[in-house]
Formats: sequence, structure tokens, C-alpha cells
Amino acid sequence: MSDHTRAAEAVDPANLQAAQALRIAWAGMAALAVAMGIGRFAFTPLLPMMLHDGVVDIAAGSWLATANYFGYLVGALLFMSLPWLGRRLGAAAALPSHALLVRGGLVATVLLTAALVLPWPPLWPTLRFGAGVASALVFLGTTNWCMGRLTELGYPSLGGLIFCGPGVGIVLTGLSASAMLAAGWTAASGWALFAGLAVLLSAAVWATFQHRVGTAAAQAGTAQTPAAPGPLAQRSLLAIAYGLAGFGYIITATFLPVIARAALPAGSIWPDLFWPLFGVGVALGAWLSTKISAARDRRVLLGLAYLVQAGAIVLGLIWPGRTGFALGSLLLGLPFTAITFFALFEARRQWPAAGASFTGLLTALYGIGQIAGPPLVAWLLTQAPTPAQGFNWALGLAAMGLVLGASLYGVMRWRWADY
Repeated sequence: MSDHTRAAEAVDPANLQAAQALRIAWAGMAALAVAMGIGRFAFTPLLPMMLHDGVVDIAAGSWLATANYFGYLVGALLFMSLPWLGRRLGAAAALPSHALLVRGGLVATVLLTAALVLPWPPLWPTLRFGAGVASALVFLGTTNWCMGRLTELGYPSLGGLIFCGPGVGIVLTGLSASAMLAAGWTAASGWALFAGLAVLLSAAVWATFQHRVGTAAAQAGTAQTPAAPGPLAQRSLLAIAYGLAGFGYIITATFLPVIARAALPAGSIWPDLFWPLFGVGVALGAWLSTKISAARDRRVLLGLAYLVQAGAIVLGLIWPGRTGFALGSLLLGLPFTAITFFALFEARRQWPAAGASFTGLLTALYGIGQIAGPPLVAWLLTQAPTPAQGFNWALGLAAMGLVLGASLYGVMRWRWADY
């Protein structure tokens, strides 16, 4: 074989496309690890440290979490409004591209995380709100940009790798927080460490997120007549069901270490490990979702995923020991980002012409579900005879919400079986 032939094979376009697709998927995973694993969920393993430091109590921690989730809702609404703003301005070029939104959101996540080192508790709700806005913009910008690029390159199945990002971030922050707690670090030191980690991950993928003047297909499908949307009733049920997913997981995702620490013997190392175990489940579930055939009905998969999460919550209620919490954490995480992966694909299938607007609406309703969780916990803790009973009531309501969501997917599958 001649050197010329070898060189031709080395630059085979198919190999180049595969390498480029993999780089995009890895970049998306890292971006979500920063925005979700750090910007949103680093608060969960650091909350016990903040309680130990005496800088917050459970009620204040609940409102800090709510501020972040409200920011996530605002970010989703802002993203959803971009196409409308583009039409009003008369030029889409006047708006930031998805890649630019990702870059800006990553910078904001780093700065807002680092600012939590400052001993100014009155400022913390604003910082957590801003981190929520940034996480929504990065999440939606990353998923839309990466999924669009992967589809162009012919590798849409790699999209599942992107959704491993939150799990990777949760594992990194959870294990780090456990080590910091054992070493006697303060929560402020934890925020500083996580800001540094966000800098490293963001720098590693910065060059990948570049603004591109996409093809006609990438620019809202102008070259083709978009497919007709599905029935309005089914789209409405999808949006409501996805909102219930936000409510269903958020109580455990916010208070898991606190709940476990109260239920297990003092001095046990297990409460600090359940949250990283949740992250392992998140990453594993996202990876497994890439192995599922595209021909599978996403409504059925979503219904099953909700039931798995509901079962995980119930498992912790009826078996409140280290084994029950460990299995519950893993099972709760397993379908976590797979639910998002399946729901966004289903949204694009049901309303192809809506593009990012419909996915933004779904994310906004998911954010509303999240916002309802922490204040509900704070209220139930004032009504219950003991804190443990208050958490149990809240977790029971979360499980019921997930069962209701699964039922809605069942109705969709039954009513529109041929769609």
C-alpha cells in the first residue's frame, strides 16, 4: 500500500465525522457537568456542611434551593422566547446563538459559584437564582446545539452521552463534599473548590462551542416543509407529565443527605455516599438510554422511567436504612436524565416545527415542578410532629406525582396508539 493510499484512508471523511461527533458529545457532557452537576446540584452535598457551619437552617436552605429552581424556570422561559424575539427584531442574527449561550452560561456558572464563598447570606438567594438561569440556558443551549450537530453528522444516538454530564458532575461534587466534610472543611471552601473544577471543565470544551452559520436544515428547517404537529391534547399531556417529573425527583435531589443523616446512626459515612451513588445512576442511565432502539415508543419508556423513580422513593420510605437508601438513590438516578432525553425526543416528534420553543416550554414546566418541592417540605416540616415525618409526607407526595405522570403517558399511548 502506498503512502498516498494510507494518507487518504487517514483522512477518510467518515472517520473525521465520527471523531467530530464524539468530540461534540463529550463537550456536551462536560458542559452539563458544569451547569447541572455544579451550578445546580453541588448545593445538595454542600447543604449538610452549610448546616454544620451554622450559616443556614433547613428553612433557609429550602428557600435557597427554591431560588435556584425559580432561576431555572426563568432561564427556560427566556430561552423559549428567543424565536419570538427574533421575529420581533426581524433578524435572528441579533440574538445569541446556542453556542454563545452555552459559553456565557458556563462563565456565569463559574462566577456565581465562586461568589458563594463570600460571607454575605442576604446575597446568596440572588446568586443561586442566577445560577439557575445560567444552568437552564446551558442545558437547553447544549442539548439543542449538540443534538443538531450530531444529527447533521449522522450520529444522533451519541446524544445520550451528553446527558451523562449531570451524573458525572454529581459524582465529582458528591465525593469531593464527602471528603471535605471528613477533613473538616467549611462550605465556603467547598464552593471555592467547585468553582475551580468548573473552570477546568469549561476551559476543556470552550473551543468546541463555536457559532456556526448552519445549514438550512439546522436553521429551523427552512429547506423542507415541517411535519404537521401531533394532537394538541397529546402535546398538552406531555408537557404536564414532564412537569410532574420535576416535582417528583426534586425533594430527594435537594434533601437526600439531610434525610439520610437523620435516619442513620450518628457518625455513619453512608449519608455522604448516597448522593454520589445517585450520580452514578444518572450517568449509567443516560449511557444505557443510547442502547435503546429509536423504534421504541418513548411514551412507554417515559412511563416506565417514572414508575422506577416512584419505586425508588417508596423504597427509602419502607426501608430507611443504608441498603434501602443506597438502592433508592441508584434507582432514582437511573432514569433521571434518560427521562429528559426521551422527553425531548418525543417533543421533537410531536411538534417538529416548534424547534426549541416546545422543548423550552417543557423545561419551564419542569422548573415549576421543581419550585414546588422545597417550599412544600418547609411547610410540612412545620406541620408534622417530627422532621422525619415531614420529610416522609413530602416524599410520599413526590411518589404520587410520579405515578400520576406515568398514568398520563399510559393515556397518551392508549388514546393515540397509531401516532
